[in-house]
Amino acid sequence: MAAVPASSSSSAALPTSPASGAENFRRSRILSSKLYFDVPRSKVPVIYSSSYNITFLGIEKLHPFDSSKWGRVCEFLIKAGVLRKTQIVEPLEATKDDLLVVHSESYLKSLKSSLKVSIIVEVPPVAIFPNWLVQQKVLHPFRKQVGGSILSAKLALERRWAINVGGGFHHCSAAEGGGFCVYADITLCIQFAFVRLNISRAMIIDLDAHQGNGHEKDFANDDRVYILDMYNAGIYPLDYEARRYIDQKVELVSGTNTEAYLEQLDKALEVAKINFDPELIVYNAGTDILEGDPLGRLKISPEGVAMRDEKVFRFAKERNIPLIMLTSGGYMKSSARVIADSIINLKQKNLIDLTTSPSTN
Repeated sequence: MAAVPASSSSSAALPTSPASGAENFRRSRILSSKLYFDVPRSKVPVIYSSSYNITFLGIEKLHPFDSSKWGRVCEFLIKAGVLRKTQIVEPLEATKDDLLVVHSESYLKSLKSSLKVSIIVEVPPVAIFPNWLVQQKVLHPFRKQVGGSILSAKLALERRWAINVGGGFHHCSAAEGGGFCVYADITLCIQFAFVRLNISRAMIIDLDAHQGNGHEKDFANDDRVYILDMYNAGIYPLDYEARRYIDQKVELVSGTNTEAYLEQLDKALEVAKINFDPELIVYNAGTDILEGDPLGRLKISPEGVAMRDEKVFRFAKERNIPLIMLTSGGYMKSSARVIADSIINLKQKNLIDLTTSPSTN
């Protein structure tokens, strides 16, 4: 299990402790990071970059994940007239120092092996390419999305919500990547928020079809973070150690339909409301719950996904808790349309506001 950086000043009072020394280095990296920057009111808290999309000589198609999903979500929103390209926030790429807030030097060094990256992203031919090309075509897009996830917390506290049209790499822990997840953006996002936004309690609502074993290991013994994870218990990653660290787990079976799913979600949110009072919610909104998804194996309709997202946003808004949405998994071409339609529904229900004011910058 990864050590969790402390956000209080108490660690700084113990300079003789090796552990506190490491915490101070991490805190210093967070405070010196450029990933947080001021966003003018002429933009909405929707974060995206064309750099998110992965195109690598066509071999990205060997993985079922739609690696151009993120761009197509924005295209649908723009075509629907609910979002203008000039309103979108472009994040910065996470640097090595940013990633070292959570990851070790040895883990980041291991990514200089194309074979290692190929195993994490589950595309074997990546192993044969020179690493400089892998860095450019595969890892740069992931690092850009990490920057978006981290920035989303700042925007959420300022605007009450934020959507990173990407991120949600919940299988990656501080120590190890896997399942198409190279960097632990959820862990990084929360650790940055503890230090830079001065919050002390965060909730992860993980509704991707797969168990979020990465963040569960990272926050195993951290009572500042409450994890609600609702997932298909019979599919990857089958991480029984990480399941011990879930505060509230809802285990589904393959074939769970929309009605049963939404009923389980209602009950779960009621329990979460009683058990924890967060200052920030990180919502991992995977669309691999859709019926027909080859990896999620659930049977949720597109309308069910929109209702799911609406329930989570309403849960946050009624309690006045800032919320971050990450798009996470989704392995069908229809996922992009479903995400866009859900965002449109959130706007229509007045759960998000996509209007802007002229920039004063």
